[in-house]
Amino acid sequence: MPIGTCFHPRTSALCESMAWRDWAGYFAVSSYEVHHEREYNAIRNAAALIDVSPLFKYRVSGKDATRLVDRIVTRDVPKMKVGQVSYTHWCDGQGKVVDDGTVSRLAEDVYRWTAADPSLRWIHMNSHGLDVKVEDISDRLGAVALQGPTSRAILESCVEGADIAKLKYFRVVSARIAGVPVEISRTGYTGDLGYEIWVEVERALEMWDALMEAGRPYDITPTGMLALDVARIEAGLILLDVDYVGARKAVIPSQKYSPFEIGLGKLVNLEKSPFIGQQALRREALAGPVRQLVGLDVDWDELEKLHDEAGLPPQLPVTASRVSVPVFRGGSQVGKATSSTWSPTLKKMIALATLESKSTAPGTKLDIEFTVNHERKRVGVTVAKLPFFDPPRKRA
Repeated sequence: MPIGTCFHPRTSALCESMAWRDWAGYFAVSSYEVHHEREYNAIRNAAALIDVSPLFKYRVSGKDATRLVDRIVTRDVPKMKVGQVSYTHWCDGQGKVVDDGTVSRLAEDVYRWTAADPSLRWIHMNSHGLDVKVEDISDRLGAVALQGPTSRAILESCVEGADIAKLKYFRVVSARIAGVPVEISRTGYTGDLGYEIWVEVERALEMWDALMEAGRPYDITPTGMLALDVARIEAGLILLDVDYVGARKAVIPSQKYSPFEIGLGKLVNLEKSPFIGQQALRREALAGPVRQLVGLDVDWDELEKLHDEAGLPPQLPVTASRVSVPVFRGGSQVGKATSSTWSPTLKKMIALATLESKSTAPGTKLDIEFTVNHERKRVGVTVAKLPFFDPPRKRA
């Protein structure tokens, strides 16, 4: 049975919908209100406060900490500066992605590592012969994501000991909020201006209350997973177990994905020191991936026509879909769409899809399976470059 995070006393009191889900053994709010519309609008137009404490969190320290992290992930870790955060992934020996997450260099020989799946055993397995300490700090460290256009103003009004205005994209700094020691990283999962704040669980509620108080003039809104799902699809951000299967969970070879196949190829440094999967990835880089991650724009006119033929008004999906559906080119299936949603900001239906490489050129016309009145139909889609939504404020 799930348990509450360190913020549960606050989130449970605010969750009017009583809509919860299990995230890594913790209760996570799906939507605080009956519908997630206001929470989504907070992400794009104000500030959303999201409890992301269920992330798995590890602390890697010691003389060989850099060597260990560099041995596992595909980024060039020795080039990371203290205070820098890298979004990265790690592969098995065949170059297939095990998981993805962030690595923050907190000191010369100290890193904080986040993951979607338990990764402690994988890190320990690869630390053999190294002078390093690996700790699971998942239950010691709470985390919230403060995301949206007013997030910077909120932090500037309540943070002590750091200049938030000068905190660059994918950087982390130590600070205090209402006297509570925290670490603030300019990161997030919404594709918007935003921050993630890390705090010891014993003082988590103090920090939550201070953020809510400081954020009231800026329309801060506690936000759940349903709104976050829409935002991350708009931002072209993948989700483990939805848009790809981790190599350790895959049952058959086709369920395993290389970084080049799920949009993470730009995060692979093939010339750095040896890392797990490097040789396999070098071979794939030369040959080219057989499939790739793309965006799809759904033809609304065709969708409307199918509903009209069934005698129904066009119906927007209430929530983002995580159900995989086939994508066709002519009479042949060329891939699958794994996440789809109506984008309130872009005013269109969009999807993330993994397609055979010869069908991934932007502008390519394809068809996607769509169910109307319990009947499987096909709707036209157009291949689009990712991300769908990438506002300048995210990096400014």
